Amino acid sequence: MIIVMRIGASEEDIRGVEERVRELGYQPHTIQGEVRAVVAAVGDESVNASLEPLSHLPPVDHVMPVQKKYKLISREVHPESAVVKVAEGVEIGGETLHVVAGPCSVENEEMVVQTAVAVRDAGATLFRGGAYKPRTSPYSFQGLGREGLRLLQIAKEASGLPIITELVKEGDIDAVCEVADVLQIGARNALNYALLEAAADTHKPILLKRGIASTIQEWLLAAEYIAKQGNSNVILCERGIRTFETATRNTLDLGAIGVAKLESRLPVLADPSHGAGRWDLIDPLSRAAIAVGADGLLIEVHPEPEMALSDGDQQLQPVDFADLMKKISPFVQAAGRVLSNPSATPVA
Repeated sequence: MIIVMRIGASEEDIRGVEERVRELGYQPHTIQGEVRAVVAAVGDESVNASLEPLSHLPPVDHVMPVQKKYKLISREVHPESAVVKVAEGVEIGGETLHVVAGPCSVENEEMVVQTAVAVRDAGATLFRGGAYKPRTSPYSFQGLGREGLRLLQIAKEASGLPIITELVKEGDIDAVCEVADVLQIGARNALNYALLEAAADTHKPILLKRGIASTIQEWLLAAEYIAKQGNSNVILCERGIRTFETATRNTLDLGAIGVAKLESRLPVLADPSHGAGRWDLIDPLSRAAIAVGADGLLIEVHPEPEMALSDGDQQLQPVDFADLMKKISPFVQAAGRVLSNPSATPVA
């Protein structure tokens, strides 16, 4: 249920309503809008008392049910789009479109620094790279682990770019948080609810990829797990789903981007690299994702894709990435957005 406060309701009024919500067996989550506040009450309506009588309280305008199961991230709760701050001067959402770029996996210091500087110079505003790599085969390269995190820190210092890297298990949270500005939850862990809750408790921004075979509702409910822990800094990422098609590695669901933007207030990125599994489709899929409302792109870049230890077929060379940034510029403008390219000065 949603308790909509009257315009001008004081902080004391809001606290009083929150207390009544708790007394009735629900957990209140207050969202302060520009005009008025709303209190989202999360709990089992089948066993707890009805919240509808709260409409009689003087500071309450009205009480309404939320039809969506994902209450805290739904536009029914808060119609305004969320903006997630990931670092100083870097906010995902709103009018600015951000491009995240970097290799599938961190392999060595020279490669990761070279790539970070190259994508920064081409216009990327965040750097991504996998220190931990959950792979389908146990014999495939699994990442460098803690050594990979150390190399990401070096790349961060060399490029000035914030870092996105994947969190694979709860035991690595402290180590990953020391380096990462944004925690990525990958497709294989998208429905790992214990990991989602543990990641939420760090209060770091979280990039939540859609599961390999997840419905849109399952994807949004996974985000709800994070928001329910008190962390609303969630960025959704459509990375393609498994279908019957074999011409591409996955099927990038462009419609899901539109639905996620309509149903939730969260920013949504598109990952055309995983979405197709082919470097030659990244350009058209990037333009299409921007056209349907994506707030940013996640692009894999490697200085020598043919030598990459993982997913070389879907990684661009730095020169091709720079060309892509030029090609998407008019599409960003047509979508009514600004392509962010703040200067990032190397500190080392």
